[in-house]
Amino acid sequence: MGLLLNVVLAWLAFLHRPFVLEQLLLSGGWLLVVLQLRRHWLPARRLPRGLLPLVGLATLALLLNLTDRRYGLVLLAAQVSLGWLLLALLERQVLRPRLPAIQYQLLVSRLLRPCFFTVVLLQLLQALGSVQDLASLPLGIWFGSAINLGDLSQVLALLYLLLVGMPLPSAWLSALLKHALSLSEGSRRALDQILQYTILALGLIWALQRLGINQTGLLAIAGGFSVGLGFGIKEVFSNIVSGLWLLIEGSVRPGEVLIHDGEACEVRRLGPRATTLWRSSDNAELVVPNQTFFTTSTTTYTHTDRLRRCTIHLAVGRRWPPEQIVALLEAIAASLQEVLAEPPPLARLQEFGLDTYSYSLTVAINDPLRAGAVTAALRLAICRGFAQQGVSPPC
Repeated sequence: MGLLLNVVLAWLAFLHRPFVLEQLLLSGGWLLVVLQLRRHWLPARRLPRGLLPLVGLATLALLLNLTDRRYGLVLLAAQVSLGWLLLALLERQVLRPRLPAIQYQLLVSRLLRPCFFTVVLLQLLQALGSVQDLASLPLGIWFGSAINLGDLSQVLALLYLLLVGMPLPSAWLSALLKHALSLSEGSRRALDQILQYTILALGLIWALQRLGINQTGLLAIAGGFSVGLGFGIKEVFSNIVSGLWLLIEGSVRPGEVLIHDGEACEVRRLGPRATTLWRSSDNAELVVPNQTFFTTSTTTYTHTDRLRRCTIHLAVGRRWPPEQIVALLEAIAASLQEVLAEPPPLARLQEFGLDTYSYSLTVAINDPLRAGAVTAALRLAICRGFAQQGVSPPC
């Protein structure tokens, strides 16, 4: 910590130099002018937002050079403005038209812009002093190995890139394998998750080797944690193991539709600890521990195919011939666009009553999440069809 404090004090001494203060004041004043121009002048003109700071800072650097004054910090600010302008053009012209909104937002906010500001920070530190000297600062002995700031920063940066940046490349690779191996969409999503876990595990192994951590000491500490693992966080560990097993087995995969708490839900993501479900009835996302699917029975509609059969029950007066009602129900169901022609709709006479006969109508649809909407539309169609044929309304 003493060495790091000395480095920071050296930076402060550098910032107090006259030529540094001059460049900081000029750059800061120009940026304040740009903010005022952007508020009152730029909205009426279609200029790129980063163009005006870039032109102004480049002009300041040129004037300082002509007057034999130092201009390194002003030139650095101009380079940052140019990089920001190019990044904005990349986001708007290349990425936004080609990526879904969610992927675009995640890529920009969690990967591209953090990487840009990290590069800017490194350039600023290099201007103030030496990044190499800062990276060589020791942080102590961890697990029997001497750790410095540079190695720790590299490991943390790589792990962050793996956690945030891997979903998009793994999605592209899984899509390529899907077309090459004729995989289903559920298998592609499962393969996507497995690829992410595999690359993350390799990254952790590389991090341990890069830091030179003593594996014997790490195993000894892990053995001590095993007691607490058995009592304190056994549920978390059980959910992690259950998630890996479900992913490998393929019984609960992203994209599948299953019944949870009596309602059809789509599996959006199978995470290390919990599974994210989407419920179509109220557009809610449910986070369910993986152990729930591992220890209890689950009804799924998409494990082998997406076909789902929907059945409604109704009663019609005895005065109407059963053959006529059965044919009418099947004709009404076949007229709906979302009802599959194969297997065809099937109406049955179920029970006899004193005043009514009970019927059932079974139809097949190819989207399990549309079952509620299809049965509601089917009931309305039955009411209209009975009215057109002069049949009394069902009950």
